[in-house]
Amino acid sequence: MLKTTAEDALEYHRMGGRPGKISVVPSKPLETQRDLSLAYTPGVAVPVLEIERDPRLAYEYTSKGNLVAVISNGTAILGLGNRGALASKPVMEGKGVLFKKFADIDVFDIEVNTLDPEELIRVVAAIAPTFGGINLEDIRSPECFAVEQRLQAMLDIPVFHDDQHGTAIILGAALLNALELVNKRLDEIKVVFSGAGAAGVACARQLVTVGVPRENIWMTDVKGLIYHGRKEEMFPEKAAFAQGDRPATLAEVMQGADVLIGLSVANLVSEDMLRSMRRDPIIFVMANPDPEIKYEVAQACRPDAIVATGRSDYPNQINNVLGFPFIFRGALDVRASAINEAMKLAASKGLAALAREPVTPEVLKAYGLTHLEFGRGYIVPKALDKRVCLWEAPAVAEAAQASGVARVQFDLAAYRQQLADRLNVSV
Repeated sequence: MLKTTAEDALEYHRMGGRPGKISVVPSKPLETQRDLSLAYTPGVAVPVLEIERDPRLAYEYTSKGNLVAVISNGTAILGLGNRGALASKPVMEGKGVLFKKFADIDVFDIEVNTLDPEELIRVVAAIAPTFGGINLEDIRSPECFAVEQRLQAMLDIPVFHDDQHGTAIILGAALLNALELVNKRLDEIKVVFSGAGAAGVACARQLVTVGVPRENIWMTDVKGLIYHGRKEEMFPEKAAFAQGDRPATLAEVMQGADVLIGLSVANLVSEDMLRSMRRDPIIFVMANPDPEIKYEVAQACRPDAIVATGRSDYPNQINNVLGFPFIFRGALDVRASAINEAMKLAASKGLAALAREPVTPEVLKAYGLTHLEFGRGYIVPKALDKRVCLWEAPAVAEAAQASGVARVQFDLAAYRQQLADRLNVSV
């Protein structure tokens, strides 16, 4: 396993004499007097007047259609909590790098210095005309639910809180493939959540979209089971997954479970809890950097399990890098007004399908492997598999077209080829 020291991380961010991880690069020539007159005055007045006449032309004459705002107020940075807007900037720049590297999407990262969700909503709404989409990030729960919902209702571009939906979409793909491998059905499994924050609620919602009955989902948090009538640390999105009418511990709820989904804290789950699960358990423990139970411990305790974490140094990494660049790629390219449930489901199914395809030599080389195929140790594609965009973005675009939120229609086979050419990936 590769070890990264604090000094390694700091040197990476300051090296090269240009601190940070992103920059702005011109996309048009600016070498001659004519170039200057076209790029700025007097030539720039022409697209100004055209866009005033027809706002849709902003997609033709500006970078709007390939530009996403990555926005945070720093109230829930990674697993570090509220560290302030400025401290969130390295993370937001990191998202920008991933958007560009994996899907050729440009990003402005914007850190908003406010703890007031109403002010945050006003700021984002005011700057929205610049962008083709809004990626909200590291905004604390439960405020993040209202911020996303309100903004999406106000704006005609996608608003996507990645801490919720990114993990949820990858989880959906992983569960679909894991269930196939253990020969269990969506409508017969018992799913237990450890963690009921933004990611936990969104993941539970995505499982319902995928086909898990809501009554089969049991959600716990630091106070135990979310049950009907509970008053402590509740909010409506969490209460929607209440089960039963009395308190229970995570250990009690896990008895007879088929699936454990951890989005909480390290080392919360014991071997005895895993032993109480049914045959062929699916154990997705995604707390970072350390999961709810160590991968090796879970695998040794339950050799019949399919185990996944959020880490790149173990098999079956469930990480949102497999989601947001490609979801936005598909959404931007059809000029979608929103990212809806149909598009999220399509993203999950596209990822699940790619994991069943033969793994390319390039992926094996990137991970230092000689062989990898669909099975218990490989249920979602690798993050460095360049084909992910070719499977996920067209699926999202198709769902947007079918569900009525796309403002342009195009041939999906031709679109897939265009993506391959753009990203220099073999179809």
